[in-house]
Amino acid sequence: MKILIRLISSFFFIGYSPYAPGTIGSLAGLGLYWVLSRHCSLGLYFLILALLFIIGILIGKKAEEAFGKKDCRKFVLDEVCGMLIALAMVPFGLFYIITGFILFRLFDILKPFPAKLAEKLPHGWGVMLDDVVAGIYTNLALQIIVLGNKFLYVG
Repeated sequence: MKILIRLISSFFFIGYSPYAPGTIGSLAGLGLYWVLSRHCSLGLYFLILALLFIIGILIGKKAEEAFGKKDCRKFVLDEVCGMLIALAMVPFGLFYIITGFILFRLFDILKPFPAKLAEKLPHGWGVMLDDVVAGIYTNLALQIIVLGNKFLYVG
């Protein structure tokens, strides 16, 4: 059972990267975003996102036990979910993907209110919700950029 918890929480062992596992997990989130945004309906996109989020919350405590510490760096399912939130309903394009990735990593590292508070919640809640907040902030910033681009090109 521990191996299954490690597999899921590390997003197929991507979190075991010796270098910047959170960043690598975010890149994995970009890969999943690319697949989902190109091959799924918006409804299915949000269903998969919701399932990953719920799984992250449910396995949070077991992952702490499996890894032997709270919010272990190997747990990157939260980064994957955060990236999916960051890019949800944003036009598919290299500019938005790169900007979204940079903003998400920035918000995830800085943990602006209420992310820092959310991080202190127990088990899976704390692990998942700080990245949800970073994803929401990123998405809001990207939506503003999208809106600004529409006004610039309307002329």
